[in-house]
Amino acid sequence: MKTRRLVFLALLTAIALSIYLVEAQIPLPIPVAGVKLGLANIVTLFALCLIGPWNALTVLVLRCLLGSIFAGQMIAFLYSITGGLLSWAVMCLVRKITTDRQIFAVSVSGSIFHNAGQILIAILVTGTPGLIVYFPVLLVSGIVTGVFTGAAAQYLVLHLQKLRPKPH
Repeated sequence: MKTRRLVFLALLTAIALSIYLVEAQIPLPIPVAGVKLGLANIVTLFALCLIGPWNALTVLVLRCLLGSIFAGQMIAFLYSITGGLLSWAVMCLVRKITTDRQIFAVSVSGSIFHNAGQILIAILVTGTPGLIVYFPVLLVSGIVTGVFTGAAAQYLVLHLQKLRPKPH
């Protein structure tokens, strides 16, 4: 069973990493640093809902690390992992009070706190408290992208459940 879990986590990590790298090549029409769709988070949310928080954390950390290495931007790891860990913690808490039909709410919460973590680390790294002025824009973009990625993950979770064999 341990090998099966390892293979499944590797597969999810590879999918998340592939999505992350493809998304990095898509220019967004919003001229604010840090705004992106966050499509790789669909995989993390999927993992959180189906195989648990610790497995989702594994996928998240590996995707952040490998994504930074493959993209050649190791400073991005600091921003990515800070936002990702804060997002993961909040999503774990919100997931405890939601159903499979409310996964979008888990995603929105995670997206908002991901952006908050990135703003916080940017302020600490640069020593520029004025960066907080970007938070309202990141808050709005986090809500919009969180709804989208959450809806996608919710669709995956609900439809995967239909494919599971029913117990006798």
